[in-house]
Amino acid sequence: MTWSIIARDAESGLIGVAIASRFFAVGAMCIATGGRVGAVSTQALMNPVYAPRGLALLREGMRPADICRHLVAGDAGADQRQVHVMNWQGEAAAHTGADCVDWCGDARAENVSVAGNMLAGPAVVGETLNAFVANKDLPIVERLLSAMQAGEAAGGDKRGKQSAALAVQGDEPYQRLSIRADDHADPLAELRRLYGVAKERFIPFSTAFPTPERPDGIIDRDFIDTLIERDQGKPLRALKDVPLA
Repeated sequence: MTWSIIARDAESGLIGVAIASRFFAVGAMCIATGGRVGAVSTQALMNPVYAPRGLALLREGMRPADICRHLVAGDAGADQRQVHVMNWQGEAAAHTGADCVDWCGDARAENVSVAGNMLAGPAVVGETLNAFVANKDLPIVERLLSAMQAGEAAGGDKRGKQSAALAVQGDEPYQRLSIRADDHADPLAELRRLYGVAKERFIPFSTAFPTPERPDGIIDRDFIDTLIERDQGKPLRALKDVPLA
């Protein structure tokens, strides 16, 4: 009923995940990220404990393939579950249960993993993956959105559209960006609109947030206003790449 992409931007080091479904609020419990940890997406007959448990195992240093095996072990619903996992280095693995609804499957390339079920066909996963790989010059949010929209153009969820979500994670213990369209006629288009709104003030303002290297953040309000004025409309970047002078 869903397809998703987890990807690492090699230039910035940011990890992002995007998901879409003919299901209400797919971003609420299906995706999770952690700073310097990685990302998890769980779908099909979704088990909401997979995402937090997967992140915990990533923090312990377990490799993604082992995490997928660990998550489904002993789960009576394993054959109806789908989950994929990426660590901070971009290594990924997936589990697609034998009883997930067709079309179902997963695919990977360097720094990117795509998985889906109850889709119009294999082209949904294939075109999502291909578009992400091809658009390597785009910033990560645009790259994720373009990939998902390519999957939608290939048929997407065979039941139609309802919700979508996107999150980007940096080194920090909070997500750099989290946007959701929980019930919308064109949820991926709504994510793109929300990203445009975020670039107006939120993303420039976020460059003042605390970081591991700058634990107090920037608290000079005049300087924060300067950052917002300077960076309005610019794409989300890694905080370490944002000049402060």
